[in-house]
Amino acid sequence: MFSYIHLVLHGLVPVAVAWFFFRDDWKRAALIMLAANLVDLDHLVADTVYDPNRCSINFHPLHKMLPISLYGAMMFLPAKPLRYLGIGLIIHMLLDATDCAF
Repeated sequence: MFSYIHLVLHGLVPVAVAWFFFRDDWKRAALIMLAANLVDLDHLVADTVYDPNRCSINFHPLHKMLPISLYGAMMFLPAKPLRYLGIGLIIHMLLDATDCAF
């Protein structure tokens, strides 16, 4: 059940953030933040592509600390599309980090 909620949150949270914080450009921001979910393509190189009991953080290549720190830095870039992408990636990592807690 939690995995379904987790997947829904990957869709709802970026849209909500775009709506509340980037109201003048929310549709574009939401699409770019949703596109950040493509970071999960790195799951394809895992031994088991999907394991609901696995913590993605520090397991998959694009879910390690160095890339995550770069995503955080992207949030402060002047180019709005890169900023939106950085925010979407950080949202994604925070949601994935909740898997580690459960």
